[in-house]
Amino acid sequence: MRCGVFQVTRVVVNKGRREMLLLSGESVVRTYRIALGRDPVGHKMQEGDGRTPEGCYTIDRRNPRSAYHLSLHISYPNEQDRERAGALGVDPGGDIMIHGLPNEGGVREGDWTQGCIALTDAEMDEIWDLVPDGTPVEIAP
Repeated sequence: MRCGVFQVTRVVVNKGRREMLLLSGESVVRTYRIALGRDPVGHKMQEGDGRTPEGCYTIDRRNPRSAYHLSLHISYPNEQDRERAGALGVDPGGDIMIHGLPNEGGVREGDWTQGCIALTDAEMDEIWDLVPDGTPVEIAP
């Protein structure tokens, strides 16, 4: 950290604690409460299962015109996810994002996404500015 400025080098999601951490090196610089997929226990296996994936991914693109107040795309499915889904004969799905609340408004309680990681709009504004494309994302049970 230099002159109060830091670079986020990793995002860690702890599904069980409903917590997302932004790290700069090994230092936690931000902590957020999150909402997950509507059926959050276990790894995402296929499209429509309502689960948030578990594993190692990256932020690979961003959408400023998202239906959910800004969104950062997570690189799910990775090779292991595609192999696992292929062995089951199912589509692994995709479009897993870190995003804000729906643009149509309303307060959301509990786990409500289709597998994404959701925060408040104000938190998403902050994350949008702090997390660059290419940042590793670790999602743990």
